[in-house]
Amino acid sequence: MTKVVLDIAIGLVFHQGQVLVGWRTSDQHQGNKYEFPGGKLESQETPIAACRREVFEEVGVDIAVWHPFDLITHRYDDLTLNLHIFHAQLDDSALPQVKTPWSWYTRSQLHSLKFPAANKKIIARLNWPTQIKISEEIDALAQLGTDQALYWRIAAAQLNETVLQDFDASQLSGLIVNIEICNLLSPQHRQHITAVHFKQHQLMALKIGDLPLGQRCIAACHDLDAIRQAQAVGFDAVLLSPVQATVSHPEAIGMGWEVFQQLAQQCHIPVFALGGMQPSDLSLVQQHLGYGVAGISGF
Repeated sequence: MTKVVLDIAIGLVFHQGQVLVGWRTSDQHQGNKYEFPGGKLESQETPIAACRREVFEEVGVDIAVWHPFDLITHRYDDLTLNLHIFHAQLDDSALPQVKTPWSWYTRSQLHSLKFPAANKKIIARLNWPTQIKISEEIDALAQLGTDQALYWRIAAAQLNETVLQDFDASQLSGLIVNIEICNLLSPQHRQHITAVHFKQHQLMALKIGDLPLGQRCIAACHDLDAIRQAQAVGFDAVLLSPVQATVSHPEAIGMGWEVFQQLAQQCHIPVFALGGMQPSDLSLVQQHLGYGVAGISGF
């Protein structure tokens, strides 16, 4: 018997680090579970148009700018779903338009909610490790904790891809590399890395549609203009620095916690604090609206 194949558009709506979530009623497929807004494509409708329409009909907000997030195929016993996933930010002014029972949840809270199995990959991507170690030494990849990732900070001329053969897929899944390094990697290694990093000058040269589909991307930001650019082109997260003065960059003046919080409050995607940070600063970062902490010597 031939399975039914459905194309579904899903909209991930972000606001100040939170994600909009609803509830599937018992009469729906995979009912009595939480869900992200979305639904079936209508005849001759593009996925992005369906996403915008479904979010407006279900949630009550009309968001014009959507960014491609991923395309996931999931097979249930009775049907196959092609999930066309997009993400967007919701400004404060539109919050009163959100219908009940749609509610906001932190990314960490998503793990405790019962979603359809097809959403498992989405939730995994939304939840970043809260600690990012920055190092030129790839051996640090084998020493990561369960809530850590490694940004392997090397120049393209330093790349020796053969060293990655010493690590299995689960270890490589904790690796972050710059876009220049990513473009030099083989598809075998590129598919396992957890995120692609962009320096601020690389970020500022991008436009909507330039980011790779289905790949986490994190941008280095030093000011509000960079944060706005990162959100405008569809990044998953930002590294905001320098928070404090550092040994590696003694000439850079730290922005301090007050400015960090002001900038983080204007960002709807996860913000990692960088500059004079240690793992023990995580709770302090989160008190100032950050998501996680990143560092070099402090790690």
